[in-house]
Amino acid sequence: MSKEDKEQAGPAACLGQGQNLTGLIGYADDSVVSKTILSKPVGSITLFAFDKGQGLSEHTSPYDAVVQIIEGCAQLTIGGKVMEVSAGELIVMPANIPHSVDAKERFKMLLIMIRA
Repeated sequence: MSKEDKEQAGPAACLGQGQNLTGLIGYADDSVVSKTILSKPVGSITLFAFDKGQGLSEHTSPYDAVVQIIEGCAQLTIGGKVMEVSAGELIVMPANIPHSVDAKERFKMLLIMIRA
């Protein structure tokens, strides 16, 4: 897939056809890149690509969030418990529990927010 194709990929690229998630988003130096795949009143699906050393500071959400690591390895802290989650693994971050995300190496993840 060319760079132009990747930039146009996203919701339309996934409708009615399979897509390789790692190819739908690229890394950017010293940044966190995100791409919304689907956004509805009941929830959203968002791809993220974290450069090494980047992260999301501790916060809470009123909704459960499902994280699937699709490339690399992430360090997640949920309710004070630090854990590593690797490509192919999935974890649920419960609503109202403080959590954070740290990239000890580059990684990509799919975030599924459930609002109902």
